Amino acid sequence: MTRATTFPLPEIPEQKPSRPAAENDAGPFIILPWPAAGDDGHLWLAVNVSAEPVLFNGDSALRMEPGDLVVGAASRAGFLAHGAELARFRIPFGLLDASAADLRTVPYTRLSGRSGLASLVSQFLTALAGTPLQQRRTGGRLALNTADLVALLVGEVLQTRGTRSAPAGNDLLARIQCHIEDNLTDPDLSPESIARAHHISVRYLHKLFQSGGTTVGAWIRRRRLDACRAELRGRRRSVAAVAHRWGFVSPSHFSRLFRQTYGLTPSEWQATASADS
Repeated sequence: MTRATTFPLPEIPEQKPSRPAAENDAGPFIILPWPAAGDDGHLWLAVNVSAEPVLFNGDSALRMEPGDLVVGAASRAGFLAHGAELARFRIPFGLLDASAADLRTVPYTRLSGRSGLASLVSQFLTALAGTPLQQRRTGGRLALNTADLVALLVGEVLQTRGTRSAPAGNDLLARIQCHIEDNLTDPDLSPESIARAHHISVRYLHKLFQSGGTTVGAWIRRRRLDACRAELRGRRRSVAAVAHRWGFVSPSHFSRLFRQTYGLTPSEWQATASADS
């Protein structure tokens, strides 16, 4: 089921876009409290918040009308060569719905801010650029909404350019599945911890598993049940002890899942396997 995401637009105050403090390492970029997302790199994004056209990086092919956007990942140099006419953002790759390998291939790309999704993103970021710095620093939900909205836009860019790499996605899914296998007994194993370990967003993690016809939770649950089934057959341990070892907190919940999956309760399976050995 697709999660519906809402993007509350910040109110636009009267003052001009604020600049971050000089000591902040983001320089002229708009500051948001991004959650930890690894250090694979950033997507650079700029929106023309002025009332006049701007030649991005002096390139006539990247002429930005008011409200237009430019995105890119190869270098941020072009984003630094402008004054207050551009509001500039940098967003960690790990919060976007694409692999870092795909995102690194995105050249400077101009997007018209007059229609479609780019128009919505332009309005949102223009309003966000005008909010006071202190409000942005405390807006964790605002940061995630911003990343979600930009992720949709970047998805369109990658789709148009045909650079989404299915083999890379398949390789990544295989690595994630190996990671899950190696950490099945970890009680803290979760979509959040898995995404963090692989420097991707939780939403992108779910999409990878959906492409295989399952979900992250269902895949973890089935692998844990299979591990419990094997251990109950080979060792004389209590059902509760085996369930706890493989990450099931409630023995009764574990028993219900086991019976739904295999047609026998864990105790019945253990007794049957012992009689056959």
